[in-house]
Amino acid sequence: MSTAPKDFSVAIVGGGLCGLACAVGLVRAGIEVAVFESAPKFDEIGAGVGLGPNALRALEGLGLLDAVLKKADQPKPSQRLFKFVSGTGNHDEIFDYIESCAEHGNEGLGIYRPAFLDAMAPMLDPSVTHFNKRCIAVERGISDRPLIRFSDGTTHEADLVIGADGIKSTTRNAVIGGGENRLGWSGTYAYRGLVPIETLKAAGMQAEVESRPYNWVGLDKHIITFPIKNDTVLNIVAFRSKDNSAALFPERPHPWVEATPEAELLESFQGWGTDALTMLKHMKNPSRWSIHTLYPPLTTYVNGRVVLVGDSAHGMLPHLGAGAGQGLEDVYTLCRLLAHPETKKTNLDAALAIYNELRPARANMVLKRSMRMGKISESYGQNKYDIQDMQQHIKGMWEPVWYHDLEAQVTTALKGFGKVKSKY
Repeated sequence: MSTAPKDFSVAIVGGGLCGLACAVGLVRAGIEVAVFESAPKFDEIGAGVGLGPNALRALEGLGLLDAVLKKADQPKPSQRLFKFVSGTGNHDEIFDYIESCAEHGNEGLGIYRPAFLDAMAPMLDPSVTHFNKRCIAVERGISDRPLIRFSDGTTHEADLVIGADGIKSTTRNAVIGGGENRLGWSGTYAYRGLVPIETLKAAGMQAEVESRPYNWVGLDKHIITFPIKNDTVLNIVAFRSKDNSAALFPERPHPWVEATPEAELLESFQGWGTDALTMLKHMKNPSRWSIHTLYPPLTTYVNGRVVLVGDSAHGMLPHLGAGAGQGLEDVYTLCRLLAHPETKKTNLDAALAIYNELRPARANMVLKRSMRMGKISESYGQNKYDIQDMQQHIKGMWEPVWYHDLEAQVTTALKGFGKVKSKY
């Protein structure tokens, strides 16, 4: 990436995983950056996030992987292939992903979300970040540059605004129009919790959850588990759907994340197998999330000098564990385009046009695939899918996500770049 100072400024709305990674990448490229975060400090709800091989390649391309690994308490990536087992009965094995793609490199990483932010924040000068700044609108300013309005009455102008403000994004309105709401509730609640693996083993847990991710499948519900914190803590996400066969429901009232009684969680999975119930019984003070997605997907992530990354652009269901990875692919692509030696204020729109050619088709494919994976995971048993059906539907679900050569795609798209001048 270029390190020569650039003649344009960037404002990033949102200081989550994608916002901070993007800020670090752009600052390193000599770009003036300001990050605006609505919270009083950088913070993420305490849960784990899974990063697949494609996400790690994006982090490596940004020069951030080593810092993330240090905060993950994991010296190197490890195997991240799921083992599918029945959630009920004796937890019979249904499908082992290792057997279907063992010839590829499938290393990934499970990391505590706050730890990811802890890896990024020290790389930014404190003057770059601005807290308690809730964006309420992005408009075109007097000078035709994007202007951000904040709830405290202040404004900020920049040559480019990057919306990294999550699935409930305000900056999205500047791209698709404020009158259109694409958010829909999937009909699914997710109960999240973290439990020490040592505690589960002492309680009789038989599955080797410390060594790899598991998907415990069933009918209208399933559980995802993967180890974090150097394989000492189990990240547990238990999904319960209202109607797995239905289309999306209207957006749920806020808040989407609520504390929930442990009894509600256990009642939802009544009749499940011993290992599954052992995990759920040890989820103290679980939180219940109303799982939403953007649908139909956005056809553009760019409007003028406003561009979306991460969940702002393609908030997707978590059933492939691929949302964060697609956000990091966005960040890698945008940082390479903006850091290119030929990129300047006069041709920013040409750089954004390339971004918009590359990212929507790719990320929206993963979004749709994630919806499909959720339905597969909750279709096992009772006159729906048997083991053979499950194997047929599961096989090949992750390969298009993991093995995409983003670096080569961006390199090819950049050939001849810099010859088109902006209308600005």
